[in-house]
Amino acid sequence: MSEEKQDLIEYRISRSKETYEEALLLAKNGYWNAVGNRLYYACFYIVNALLIKNDLNFSSHNGVRKEFHKSFVKTGLVSIDSGKTYNRLFNLRQEGDYIDFQRFTEEDINPFIEDVRIVLVEIESILMDLPK
Repeated sequence: MSEEKQDLIEYRISRSKETYEEALLLAKNGYWNAVGNRLYYACFYIVNALLIKNDLNFSSHNGVRKEFHKSFVKTGLVSIDSGKTYNRLFNLRQEGDYIDFQRFTEEDINPFIEDVRIVLVEIESILMDLPK
């Protein structure tokens, strides 16, 4: 693998972790729409790292989601639970970002915090196991 590609993968993993930490900070202050957005992006960045590692690149969020499920969830490389979490957050982000008057509550978003942590750990572990 090229050094440039490895750097990009490491950057995406780092962004994923940083974005997850942003979500935790926002949660402490009750900004639930922003927490949902940050949780989605934490997953999006790590899923992108996985796709890049496997020479898969997509320009749209929906393309990333579809390929993630096709190449990793349906094949059993990533758990069904992680796939479901990513799908739910994809839809939640769409609602929170694009539907007027959508206000999420702590009860809507808080359960995703642990789910996303699990997704990040699972996918990072897969990334570390794949050959460079």
